This record gives sequence, structure tokens and C-alpha cells, in this order.
Amino acid sequence: MNYKHLKKMIIVAVLLLLSTTAYALTADEVITRANQASYYAGKDGRATIKMTIKAKNGNERVREFTLLRLNAKNGDQKFYTYFKAPADVYKMAYLVWKNIDRDDDRWLWLPALNLKKRIAPGDKRTSFVGSDFLYEDVSGRSPEEDVHAMLSEEVGLYQIENIPKDPGSVEFSRYVVAVDAATFLPMRADYYDHSGQLYRQVEALQVETIQGFPTVTVAQAHDLVTGSVTRNEFSNIQYNIDLNPRIFTERFLRRPPREVK
Repeated sequence: MNYKHLKKMIIVAVLLLLSTTAYALTADEVITRANQASYYAGKDGRATIKMTIKAKNGNERVREFTLLRLNAKNGDQKFYTYFKAPADVYKMAYLVWKNIDRDDDRWLWLPALNLKKRIAPGDKRTSFVGSDFLYEDVSGRSPEEDVHAMLSEEVGLYQIENIPKDPGSVEFSRYVVAVDAATFLPMRADYYDHSGQLYRQVEALQVETIQGFPTVTVAQAHDLVTGSVTRNEFSNIQYNIDLNPRIFTERFLRRPPREVK
């Protein structure tokens, strides 16, 4: 190999290295794209969810509900959840107005009590209808609420550490998310309490591509303290179905729209 050829190869290698470094994603960029992939696919969406809650002693409870989502141009979103089974939650509805620049607005309709309940911002980290998923899991946590750091970039996977900017507002001290480098879907999140102990895990167990969008079709949340596990199975998933914005109002908490039936 002559000197000129060797020199050319070295220059190409250096350029490739610089190119790779220049286009490497930061932790903030990965989390932003993960949030987009998880909650903003299409302009709107619909899914049927079968939720199975299994206690440590083996007892199981099953809930079935429909989830509607509508995106706004500025990044705000609206979510409508309507419960179909079992009888004790039948016709219960949950409405979220996800706001980028302020706390989300959340309402819960309890038909058995003929009661519309406003969910306070501090309650978003509480159990979603008795499951191991939280209210915040339904509509997502704002990336602006945490400081993000890249722990590692493994083959096909980003490991991101997230530390809350307001530690007193949440029950965790940090959480680590494994994000798929191809789809940018979060595949697993490990939550640590204020003593540093791992106490909660959320995983994407199955992913399918639907209408061109990588989509989690089976998800699981595990409470390591109680031993309880909740599994969500998604079906009848559709995107870009032109949902009417009027569905996502308090009026339709009492009178569910045909889109959820």
C-alpha cells in the first residue's frame, strides 16, 4: 500500500468518525423522540385495551376500556378513556387535557356515584383505576419535568437516566429508561425510590408496526413492593381517524360518544 492511498484511507476514517460524533443524539434528544413515538403517533388514535391486574397471591381482575387520543398543533393533547367491563367500572370515563405549558387538566366520571371528580395535579402519580399503571402513564410524563443523562449507548439501545427537577413532587428519586434506537419506543423503565431501591418496572413486551407507526401492543407494570403485576393488551388500534374535538369535553363524560362503543 502506497503512502497516498494510506493517507486517503486515514482521512476517510477521520471524516466518518467526525460525522458519527456530530450526529450522535443527546439524552434530551432521545427522550424527546421517545415521547413523540410513544404518545404522538398520527394526528389522533384509538385502541381497545384489556387490562389484567394480578396480585401476588394469584388473584386476578380484568378491566376492558377504549382509549381515544387527539393531538393539537402546539403539542397539547386530549385523551378520553371509556370503561366497558367489569360491571363495577362500566361507563366510567377519564378525560385528560395534556398541556405543554402548565399542569394537565384531568377529570374522572364515576357513574355509580353520579360524580364528576377533578383529579388534582399531585394525584397523577397515583394508581390508575386500581392497577399498577399510574394516571401519568396514560398520557405521559413531560420531558421538561426531568433532567436527562445518557448512561450508555449499547447496540440498538439507549440507556437514559432521568432525575426529577422537583424531587418532592414525586415518589421516585430517578428512573432509567431503555429506548430502542430504531423505533425510539421506551422498552423498559426502572424506577428507584428516595432510598435508592428499585421499586417499580414498566416494560413494552410486544411491538408491532401499525399503519407505519411502531406501536406497543403489550405492556406491563410491576410493583416490586407489593408483587402486583398489571398487563395491558392493545387491540383494534387505528391512527388518523379524524376524531371530532368535541368528544374531548366534560359533556361527554356522562354521555360517551359512539367512537368508544
